[in-house]
Amino acid sequence: MGKLLTAVLGLALLGGGAWYALQRTAAVDSTAPGTSAPKRQLDNVRGAASRIESEADARAKELEAKMRTD
Repeated sequence: MGKLLTAVLGLALLGGGAWYALQRTAAVDSTAPGTSAPKRQLDNVRGAASRIESEADARAKELEAKMRTD
């Protein structure tokens, strides 16, 4: 019984520590000097993805129009 209680308490402590670590990193200010580069990189990736999607959509519409005229 003691080993089971120790295991349950150990898992609870590990889970609590992980939760605390994740919550603390989520609450960090994103305007801090150390975090601006990854945010900028993510914004660049999102912009590129949006551009690629719009170009693919335009090509699909052109192909659809071409197929209808034939």
